[in-house]
Amino acid sequence: MAAPVPARVRTAHRAPDRPAIRVRSGEALTLGAHDTEWPQFVWVVRADGLGGWIPDALCARDAGDPTRAVASDDYDTQELDADAGDTLLLHHALAEWWWAEDRTGRRGWIPARVLAPPAPAGTID
Repeated sequence: MAAPVPARVRTAHRAPDRPAIRVRSGEALTLGAHDTEWPQFVWVVRADGLGGWIPDALCARDAGDPTRAVASDDYDTQELDADAGDTLLLHHALAEWWWAEDRTGRRGWIPARVLAPPAPAGTID
């Protein structure tokens, strides 16, 4: 894995007011709608009833039922709060978001569009 890359936050980002969930590779999921702002994300619900947005690319769909899928990789929906001017360490990109770390060691996803260049837009690794 490549070394983290520093990037400055140009626009503040706040995580939504809902609990983050984790899905595990091989976990069965129920699929909902795609997000209107981030169409590469789909709402999923785990067997325990908790839901969250994950990249559609991580959903291996059931050929017989389009509302069912299996997670193809682990994914944590935790987002990272950041203020304009903060410097973050970027670990890896997925679906135009970065898994990032702040100066206190907190980690979570942050949209590439709130980061100042030269941070790349981020694509699926």
